[in-house]
Amino acid sequence: MNSSVSAETLEAALARAYAGNQTLNAQRAATRAVDEQVPQALSGYRPQIFGSAAVSAEATEARGGGQSRTITGYPRSVGISLEQNLFDGFRTPNSVRAAEASVLASREALRNTEQNVLFDAVEAYMNVLRDFAIFDLQRNNVDLINEDLRATRERFDVGEVTRTDVAQAEARLASGRSQVSVAEANLKASRAIYRQRIGNDPGKLFPGRAIDRLLPRSIDEAIQIGHAEHPAIMAALYNVDAAQMQAKVIEGELLPTVSIEAGVTNSWNNGGNSGGISTSADRSTAGSITGRVTVPIYQGGGVSSRVRQAKETLGQRRIEADLTREEVRAAIVSAWGALEGARAQIVAAQAQVEAAQIALNGVREESKVGQRTTLDVLNAQQELLNGRVTLITAQRDRVVASYALYQAVGRLSARSLTLAVSEYKPTEHYNQVRDKWFGLRTPDGR
Repeated sequence: MNSSVSAETLEAALARAYAGNQTLNAQRAATRAVDEQVPQALSGYRPQIFGSAAVSAEATEARGGGQSRTITGYPRSVGISLEQNLFDGFRTPNSVRAAEASVLASREALRNTEQNVLFDAVEAYMNVLRDFAIFDLQRNNVDLINEDLRATRERFDVGEVTRTDVAQAEARLASGRSQVSVAEANLKASRAIYRQRIGNDPGKLFPGRAIDRLLPRSIDEAIQIGHAEHPAIMAALYNVDAAQMQAKVIEGELLPTVSIEAGVTNSWNNGGNSGGISTSADRSTAGSITGRVTVPIYQGGGVSSRVRQAKETLGQRRIEADLTREEVRAAIVSAWGALEGARAQIVAAQAQVEAAQIALNGVREESKVGQRTTLDVLNAQQELLNGRVTLITAQRDRVVASYALYQAVGRLSARSLTLAVSEYKPTEHYNQVRDKWFGLRTPDGR
């Protein structure tokens, strides 16, 4: 780890991930795209205006009395027409409701993605800390074994130990170097994932801290909060609303529609010439207004089939909502257990390290007076190393488990963590496009 790089905290890494993670940015873009469904649905209330223009050339050959003549003409016309929906079987209002439900569902999906991105960043940060600490322990262990091997060889030279003791130290040194290589590979992999999830290479990292102050006090409270607030559940419920409205939209195709049509057309017919004699240009203006009522009688069964299909989709969305509730509950129970297990493991690992340190000190002293072998010393060192690795892993697991529980109840967000970052507000883009009647430029709702 490069110590020349300024140290970074977990909160700063999370802020960086929130601002620049590509998965989160892609979901924000998807949410902005869903926003456009509402103005598309609202367009059903608005008139449609069309302009038209036509020009043509006509030639007519007339024969009679042994003579023929050619009559040419150049008719032209321009017009404008308007169509206004008055009643479309409630399809427009139901389409608007369906679009609004889809927008709300997409916002909840964005919240869920934000949770996942932040949690992935926590994992990446803590994994780098863990793997670097383990790598450092393994390197120190090799240094200790090297020192033990040097001392064992000196004792072998004076006849205090046998060749077996030297071989045991050499074997443990080879094993230690192998563990250093494994730890280094794990660290490189964690650093690569860190860059992917957070957006920069890790420098010097401060230790991460658990967020116990933000967590529910009991598992029952956690489940209650999760069922009420988790974005995955909220998105599923909004998808149910959207599916219900979509079924009504299709049912509206079975109802009568009422519309009004109006148009004005100007026509010119420049007669050109008739046998070399110019004809006058005719001009006319025509206007019309028409009320139209359309009553569907039979559509070949296609609409009825789509209604049945939409109702089945609605049933599917309801089942998915129930399934999501159970998944959230299972995630909360699992995260709660993992957090409690990590806390207990830290206590046990701390006791293991303390006891292993005392045992190692004793074994070394006993080895000096010939009551312990080199293998006893090496085993005691390995026990202490294992205890320290277990403690480091448990400390990492406790921090990650606290964030996992906070994610499981649906509250992990940049706002709840008070990250130093500009908060993305999806309502800004929605308000920019909802009532737009025209325009091709995409508002910068980011």
